[in-house]
Amino acid sequence: MATNIRDKFRGLLQHPYEPLFLPKSDGQLFYDLPEKFFTDRYRPIGQNLINRFSAAAAAPAGTSADTPTMNRVSLNNIPDPDIKFAEAVPRRGAFSLFIPEHRVIAGRLIKLFLDQPDADTLGDVAAYARDRLNGPLFQYALASALLHRSDTSDVPVPSFLHLFPDQFIDPAAFPQIREEGRAVLQPNRMSIDIPLNYTASDRVTEQRLAYFREDIGVNLHHWHWHLVYPAEGPERVVRKDRRGELFYYMHQQMIARYQVERYSQGLGRVTPLDNLRTPIPEPYYPKILRSANNRTYPARYANMTLEDVIRPNDGLRVIISEVERQLQRIIAAIDEGVVVAPSGQRTQLDNFRGIDILGNIVESSTISVNRQLYGDTHNSGHVLLSLVHDPREDFLESFGVMGDVTTAMRDPVFYRWHTFVDSIFQRHKQRFAPYGPAELRNPGVNLLSLETELDRRDSVKNTLLTFWQRSQFDLGAGIDFGAEGSVFVTFTHLQHAAFNYRLQVAYSGTAKPATLRIFLAPKRNERGQSLTFEEQRRLAIEMDTFRVNLTPGINNIIRRSANSSVTIPYERTFRNVANTNIGDANFRFCGCGWPSHMLVPKGDQFGVEYDLFAMLSDHEQDRVNPLFDERTDCNDAHSFCGLRDRTYPDARNMGFPLDRRVANTVRSFQDFVAPYQNMRVATITIRFTNTVVERT
Repeated sequence: MATNIRDKFRGLLQHPYEPLFLPKSDGQLFYDLPEKFFTDRYRPIGQNLINRFSAAAAAPAGTSADTPTMNRVSLNNIPDPDIKFAEAVPRRGAFSLFIPEHRVIAGRLIKLFLDQPDADTLGDVAAYARDRLNGPLFQYALASALLHRSDTSDVPVPSFLHLFPDQFIDPAAFPQIREEGRAVLQPNRMSIDIPLNYTASDRVTEQRLAYFREDIGVNLHHWHWHLVYPAEGPERVVRKDRRGELFYYMHQQMIARYQVERYSQGLGRVTPLDNLRTPIPEPYYPKILRSANNRTYPARYANMTLEDVIRPNDGLRVIISEVERQLQRIIAAIDEGVVVAPSGQRTQLDNFRGIDILGNIVESSTISVNRQLYGDTHNSGHVLLSLVHDPREDFLESFGVMGDVTTAMRDPVFYRWHTFVDSIFQRHKQRFAPYGPAELRNPGVNLLSLETELDRRDSVKNTLLTFWQRSQFDLGAGIDFGAEGSVFVTFTHLQHAAFNYRLQVAYSGTAKPATLRIFLAPKRNERGQSLTFEEQRRLAIEMDTFRVNLTPGINNIIRRSANSSVTIPYERTFRNVANTNIGDANFRFCGCGWPSHMLVPKGDQFGVEYDLFAMLSDHEQDRVNPLFDERTDCNDAHSFCGLRDRTYPDARNMGFPLDRRVANTVRSFQDFVAPYQNMRVATITIRFTNTVVERT
């Protein structure tokens, strides 16, 4: 009987360091391996292993004769695929997308997987490679290939949380997890609690933002975005519509959100890391363990200074002076408004596509117009910072959290580096004239009112509530050589009460669509001083963007916060698809998006005021064909993630209309909206309650 394709991949994406001959899916999935698929360690005893584990999987202890037998996955005895190039990353070593050699290897492995003629052969090749390659490298490349192949679009891929939980949670929990899993049978296992703050004491001021930096969903978002938008690999997976602009905008929004949180917690502006030669005052002790080799991500002590990174074993040679020269060339290109290709061809930057071209240069993807001239600046910064503790490999230490897309956002210096990177993009944006009436107005559209209300009976107008929430997720598929079945952990995270936007719009004209854009901006800094409009504009966070259909007369619009174009629901961030009905389309891998529980800033116990800005823009200028339905497939977080295999669904530059400078006469949001009936601003308050609510 033919093997179900989803089953074939299901086991490949569980227990990443357990050999493939061990049963998967709680003993209900077993791979019949041809002899050559066994690694050298196990090939001499391969048949014994098959006999031992297939029997154990078929009849678990204590089950009756009526118990369904396991799914047996047959693998074809294919010629040995050429994976020697990928073995350059040690199987039990550290893998980083910021290291050029690793990035190239990942791109080649993605191509190998994409080049397979059909999904069945891909499963065979992946099964052969799985036990021979570095775990995170293999999972990244296979997940990326599954996402980009049409014949595997319905194969659900677990998030990195369920594959490598060690990169997200306190390692002190793992001994308890293994004890509970080994000593207690289901359903009597207790959930293991992960403390909210475990990396520093409250005496450390930066720890006030640990709830943001170390949030599991936030870090999963960063990993998943880089999975959807690889910087290296076949052109068809790299050259996505406006991917360079998305690199700019997604990171700009994360930096803005972080800064908004800092103000509400009494902390000042992030200092851009614009000098690579001065000491870095912020220390960071991550306390995260790499389960592959049982080594921790190294700490960075206070006031360490960056040095040239020269590590032949990693293929790394990052010289600070060279990075500085590359940055100078990028700045010069921005100031001239032109970038130069290796052929000498000059491409204009001061147009709609300029930010996209610049994004690919700064990130240094394979579609950068000139990698040799403009360098690998963004990634080089990550490398320098992640290896500040051992730049020459004298102590055989691997990179710190800044060297890994799954952990980089935990470190305060991530926000300093990316604030500087964002300043490069803002330098380019400053060259553009302010938007004028032709771009901002929407004739016949009058936005009469804008307010929020809590989604409950005792609704409060223009006040949003935040609190702590305790939630659980299952790590069963990621605990190698552990007990079968589910193993739950409990963690505490920020959450907000569900709310609605309510808008009333008067429209005179024939029925037509419009694009409703909603942003939230801080009014004051950490000292309570009013921010200038220019500061507010740069820190405005996108809350939602969606299409509405206007009819003549009064239109009442209600939009639920859960439908935000920025976020994905909690279930999609944390659901363990390895242990669900994988035929259910609801659990397809649509995991790219900001976590919904972090949509609203924390605020404080007294209430922090924000400006809520809304605009109904002219859909004829916004429209991209074909139109899309945000309620289908993976379309619901399109603001940060675009659409799968389609054009970005907004013809405006990302962040419109707040992505450009304004006239000197505009001093406030009230000044900005005053000339336009299709805009409105309201003051809302966000109040935090220091209570913990259990997720039901």
